[in-house]
Amino acid sequence: MRLTSLHRYPVKSARVEDLATAEVEPWGLAGDRRWMVVDERGHFISARESHRLLTVHPRLDGSGLQLSAPGVESIEVAPPDPARQVPVTLWKTSFTAAEATDATAWLSELLGGAVRLVHLDDPTRRPITGFGRPDDRVSLADGYPLLVTTEASLTALNEAIVDDGGDPVPMERMRPNLVVDGDLSWAEDDWRVLRVGDAVFRAVKGCARCVITTLEADHASGAVAGGKEPLRTLARIRRFDRKAWFGVNLIPDTPGAVVRVGDEVEVLEAAPPGGGPLRA
Repeated sequence: MRLTSLHRYPVKSARVEDLATAEVEPWGLAGDRRWMVVDERGHFISARESHRLLTVHPRLDGSGLQLSAPGVESIEVAPPDPARQVPVTLWKTSFTAAEATDATAWLSELLGGAVRLVHLDDPTRRPITGFGRPDDRVSLADGYPLLVTTEASLTALNEAIVDDGGDPVPMERMRPNLVVDGDLSWAEDDWRVLRVGDAVFRAVKGCARCVITTLEADHASGAVAGGKEPLRTLARIRRFDRKAWFGVNLIPDTPGAVVRVGDEVEVLEAAPPGGGPLRA
């Protein structure tokens, strides 16, 4: 197997950045989801609630950030002062992050409500609360540092969608970090330890999918369209424990390693097939 594409998301729920190479840090790919939009109470905001976040195009600029979106002027966001910490909540974890005050007005106008942008200057503040070890950490991803998907599984999913009269969906909808080719659909359910180039990862949990996978952003107009796929078909062919699953969450075990598109992918440990995705 080979790594066929590599992706990061500088701002949680915003537009993807396609990469040729990336350093693996203990909490994810370097630069991946270290920024996040929060409401006035510090609760995270994602594209589940604010679809237009998908049209925000972030570009990392040193330790700062450039933000652009269709129909508005872009802005430069300076690195926030680490001393300006504010309390934030992301799912089951509460911690602090540095507030980037120069993005407040731009994002609030774009998203149509009072929001703020924060930067997780120290990812060691956020432990993994699920299927990790006590010293595992994650940045601002939902629960785990990376998500791996396979082209073989997307092909199987799209074949089922088309057979039911729908249109195929692109891999971008699944928002993976690592995409692997492979020959056997859903084989990733059984992976337990994975090597990508020189980097080694633990496969710790399957990924239950949400409404974000049904949203398609038009990056020219800024419009975001919604539909029923792929959730409708996933719920039919990949339903376990009343959830729809696609992809596998990973935790790095070789921080500092570099992964590159084209790297060899090897399964170092696997479970017997047929058990479905790793889950509670």
